[in-house]
Amino acid sequence: MMSSGGFDLLYREGMSLIEEVAAYLDGDGRAESAGLDRDASFLYATESMRLTTRLMQLASWLLLHRAVSEGEISFEQARAEKAKVKFSALPSERGGPGWDDLPERMRGYIQKGDRLFARVVKFDRIERGEEELPPANPENGVSAQLDRLKQAFGRS
Repeated sequence: MMSSGGFDLLYREGMSLIEEVAAYLDGDGRAESAGLDRDASFLYATESMRLTTRLMQLASWLLLHRAVSEGEISFEQARAEKAKVKFSALPSERGGPGWDDLPERMRGYIQKGDRLFARVVKFDRIERGEEELPPANPENGVSAQLDRLKQAFGRS
């Protein structure tokens, strides 16, 4: 992922989401949450703290990987630092009292944050050898072309 440009995309996506959410929570989110009923207001406060925590964990992970890719620190140094930051678990379900009353943008940021967080956690597990890379998608034209080139040049 690092060499394929996938990390740069993930990094930009993650940092962009972090900036968007911070601006939202500090601006429009305050205004949108002001009129919520008690249940929704409590849920908004809880979810904004959870989202902020997850995004800060993501930022730490992304910045450590960025430092490794730019040669600022070694992979071993990054691994030692990452051991200090534990990813919080994503809720298995969303909903409950007040969920439907949350501002639409807040629910959207929560969903985006959950998807990005799940991708980073999966990549982290693959990197640590806890999971294997998913098999190449034969439907993917690029993957199929690379497989053909490998066969043509006798490499597996």
